Amino acid sequence: MIDIKSDSRKIKKGDTFVALRGITSDGHDYIEKAINNGATKIVAEHGDYSVETIIVPDTREYLNNYLKDKYGYLIDEMTLMGITGTNGKTTSAFLTYEALNKLGYKCAYIGTVGFYLEEKVYDLPNTNCDICDTYEMLKEAYDKGYRHAVLEVSSQGISYGRIETLAFDYAVFTNLTRDHLDYHKTMENYALAKQQLFKQVKKKGLAIINDDDSYAVYYKIGNYVTYGFNTSDYQVTDYELTANGTTFTINNNYALKAKLLGKYNIYNMLVTYILLIKLGIPYDKIKQVFLELTAPNGRMDMIKYKTNTIIIDYAHTPDAMENLFSAIKDIKYNNLYIVFGCTGSRDRTKRPIMTSLALNEANFTFITSDDLHDEEFNDIIDDMLKDNTKTNYVVIEDRYKAVLEAMKRLKDNDLLLILGKGHEEFIIVKDKKIPYNDRKAVLQIMESNECIKA
Repeated sequence: MIDIKSDSRKIKKGDTFVALRGITSDGHDYIEKAINNGATKIVAEHGDYSVETIIVPDTREYLNNYLKDKYGYLIDEMTLMGITGTNGKTTSAFLTYEALNKLGYKCAYIGTVGFYLEEKVYDLPNTNCDICDTYEMLKEAYDKGYRHAVLEVSSQGISYGRIETLAFDYAVFTNLTRDHLDYHKTMENYALAKQQLFKQVKKKGLAIINDDDSYAVYYKIGNYVTYGFNTSDYQVTDYELTANGTTFTINNNYALKAKLLGKYNIYNMLVTYILLIKLGIPYDKIKQVFLELTAPNGRMDMIKYKTNTIIIDYAHTPDAMENLFSAIKDIKYNNLYIVFGCTGSRDRTKRPIMTSLALNEANFTFITSDDLHDEEFNDIIDDMLKDNTKTNYVVIEDRYKAVLEAMKRLKDNDLLLILGKGHEEFIIVKDKKIPYNDRKAVLQIMESNECIKA
């Protein structure tokens, strides 16, 4: 355990609490709570408190220096891999974690689906946690003998200073598509936010860049290699997609086969391949381990229901939806149904785009709730259906009921896509986290036979 925290709720007896100024809150407002929870030292920019207090001009600078001075040695002994991009970072990172552990390298994973050592340790509230929590996880991994760690890195996490002080051996750019514009406002701002990761690559480190993406130029800083289907250092020169998996060849010489579906997953697997090669793992071992790789929870998660197929996926951007629609073309089915919603208090401009994609692709769509945050459901629906003229949909606010109604439609060899939540265990409404998981909902409906009773 590290002995300094910036979250008063996580303070243990004897800890130091550092009061950080955030975008929406000020840590100075929580100093008394930290003291009540057991903090014996306070680092602040102003004030006089009942325990030992250090007043500094900039508490964030103090925290960064403290973490680096006290725990930086263990970070320096670890190989850190940071993966950023709108889509693909979770799968790329998880596949790398999975492959390295199967090959005998002890590798930690920190990202959207949780904190993993040999298995999940716990869920995380964000893709990138508070910098103190990140150090805590890396120290736990180090103390247990792990010398490799792969981290998902989000643009907002970078903006909030959640990877400051970390020096990466490898930084990966997967792609940049429309998302988070409620925060970044423009695509250029979004691209520039991610650029910081590549400025934190060690002098002898390496950037790994998807050169098929038009934003790749932003990340060609220092040493780098490129990958993609177009001309690049690691070019896919041949590939075959089937309902049972994917085969692809790199630079006309290195053929790989895996159970993952879809062209977009070739990009994800390329990231893992390059990282393994750069870590000195022979091609023959990589070829073998690729046969064992599986997607992370909530990514193309397939459930068989009678003669039908249900796929649960985290797709929550237009690009992710298009990639998924492309992938399912290798699956033979009669009718396609979709359940999805759009997140509240986030980029509103993508909502009608996603709705149009769903209604154009599916025979029938069930529009439902996702995380509402501080927005009203009906306001989100108004955005989603703006300028829509199609009628092949119904709006059902209760997500469980929407899944139930969709499953009632399944007859013979139909396909149902349930999109947007993936692995998540809650629906967020204002300050409440309501327990809900798409996979659990499907299994509960199957077990109870609710879709037959109606």
